[in-house]
Amino acid sequence: VQLQASGGGLVQAGGSLRLSCAASGLTFSSYEMGWFRQAPGQGREFVAGIRENGGGTYYTDSVKGRFTISRDDAKNTAYLQMNILAPEDTAVYLCAAGTATRGYRYFGQGTQVTVSS
Repeated sequence: VQLQASGGGLVQAGGSLRLSCAASGLTFSSYEMGWFRQAPGQGREFVAGIRENGGGTYYTDSVKGRFTISRDDAKNTAYLQMNILAPEDTAVYLCAAGTATRGYRYFGQGTQVTVSS
């Protein structure tokens, strides 16, 4: 399984970025997809998830109303639209794939998001 995240960069506070996660080696439509982030010196934090088969989305409280997760099963790709970015959103963002019964099993290499004040 390979998960390749892209779309990170440097942005000013209040700006937007759209992350993409291209997946291969798995039946994409059968997996729940998620985004996590890890800031320097911090542990990995769950950000957002989207269930398979239109099963809904869920977010950590700090990003609700600002971030939107989506997926395109025809392209085996998940997305994270991030708006109204703040310096505390600075982190390496990683995408993950999993199932409800076994949790997130696969993690890709991340993409750096840096928000300047």
